[in-house]
Amino acid sequence: MTWLLLLGTCGLTCLGQVAQKCAVERWHGTFPGVLAALRSFWLWLAMACLGLGLLGWLLVLQRLEVGIAYPMLGLNVVLITLASRFVFKESIDAVHWLGVALILAGVVLLGRQA
Repeated sequence: MTWLLLLGTCGLTCLGQVAQKCAVERWHGTFPGVLAALRSFWLWLAMACLGLGLLGWLLVLQRLEVGIAYPMLGLNVVLITLASRFVFKESIDAVHWLGVALILAGVVLLGRQA
């Protein structure tokens, strides 16, 4: 259950970051002002996902040692890299992919300690 909660927290955090990016892309390089920003579906989705992710993170910290739980958030780097490549069509170079592979290896190694 704890691992599912951790994965859900990572997923919500990633979705929140993607929604933030979608919000600012719609602003076409200029902040539209607070009232216009508050009418953005993407901004509200980002705040909801990040808020729920925070609550999930608090539950994870109740169940896992912080020394194990915190490095698992490295999965966010992996998820965001995948989202940037496949959702936003950003180019990712080989060094970045190597970093992602190393992060995944670290997450697997630390996950085995828990």
